[in-house]
Formats: sequence, structure tokens, C-alpha cells
Amino acid sequence: MISYLVGQLVSGEENRLILEVNGVGYEVFVPTIVMKSLLQRGCNEAKLYTLHYLEVSQNRSQPILIGFNNEVEREFFKLLIKVSGVGPRTACQALSFPFSIIAKAIDDNDLDLLCSLPGVGPKTARKIIAELQGKVGCFHLIQDEYLKEAPSLKKSIEEEGVKVLLQLQYKKSEAKEMIKKAFLHSSTINSVEELMNEIYRQRVVPQSQDGTDCSKVGEGI
Repeated sequence: MISYLVGQLVSGEENRLILEVNGVGYEVFVPTIVMKSLLQRGCNEAKLYTLHYLEVSQNRSQPILIGFNNEVEREFFKLLIKVSGVGPRTACQALSFPFSIIAKAIDDNDLDLLCSLPGVGPKTARKIIAELQGKVGCFHLIQDEYLKEAPSLKKSIEEEGVKVLLQLQYKKSEAKEMIKKAFLHSSTINSVEELMNEIYRQRVVPQSQDGTDCSKVGEGI
């Protein structure tokens, strides 16, 4: 059993990367947020805690490795893929926000946030909450420091964003709530323009028939 790998990042795309360890290239699947963290840190060398999973499809089994920044992320992932219909590849795609935010959304019954995860529709979001609510409290404390914006920059963007929204006739409380949601939905906002674009994207997301605001209408997982 491979517990972790330390090596050179050779290549990476979407949820897959190649890690070279002692001349051997390992294909490792990673959640979207893990890939984003590696890119933001500009890593040439990485240590990934791994989960070995035997993927079975059409009478064929294939072993795959899934990588994480730490052991706590790995434990959260193991819980998530226990939910009926949530496989490891689709879970990697869905985990596009920091683990701590997703864990809190589960305990807070936040359907809007869960539905905004790639491939997660209302039915799957409800299933995740039903099966994991009350079991993920410890994961609220996962340290996602590598994903946070510099506090001074974020504060400046928030202040300018409030001014813009006030000029557009929004109430101050509405402006602050929209900005809060925008930063939750995107960890890479670095300017007021990017903030406004994210707020706009959220406001034009079509509503599902049951009234749940979801970025993905179809059920991906």
C-alpha cells in the first residue's frame, strides 16, 4: 500500500498529474482544489498523501491513485465516496472548493453551495447531506491557508466591491452577502473586476424546477 509519494511534478491537466519518483512516473488523480493549490504554490516538487482505489467497470478492474495535500483531506474524501452514486473520479471533479467549506456546507444544509459543485445536482446534494451531515464537523478545521488571498488584498477588493454595488442601487447588506458568496465560490479572485464577474455569474445561474439554484442542472454524480 502506498501511503504517500514525494517527487517531481512532470505534467498535470484537470484532475490528473504525473509525479516522478526515483525515475518512475506515477499517474495520480487529484481533486480540483488540490490541483489548484499546487498551481498556486508553483510547486515543482510535491508530497501527496495517496489513496489506492480499485475502480471496477464493465467487468474490468483498474487500480488508481488519488492524491491529497494531507491525511485529513484523504479522510474526508473517503467519507464522500461512501455516498451512493459518488465515485472517486467524479468526487475529484466535484471537490472544487476548499474541503473545510464543503464540510461546513454539508452540516449547514447549504444546498446552494453543494449544487454549485461541478456535476452535483439537487438530488445528489440532498443525498450527501442526508448521509454525511453530523459526521464531518471535524473537517471544518482543515487548514486551507494555501488557498486564501492575502488579507489586505481581499479586504481592499471587498471594500471596492461594496462601493460598486451601492452605486448599482443594492443595499449594503445585500452587497456584503453577494461578495461573501462570491469569495466562497471562487478562491482565485484577485481584482474588483473578477469579483463583479463572479457575482454576475451567480446571479444569472438558471434555477432548477424545484427552485434550487444550481450551476449544473443535470445529475453528474
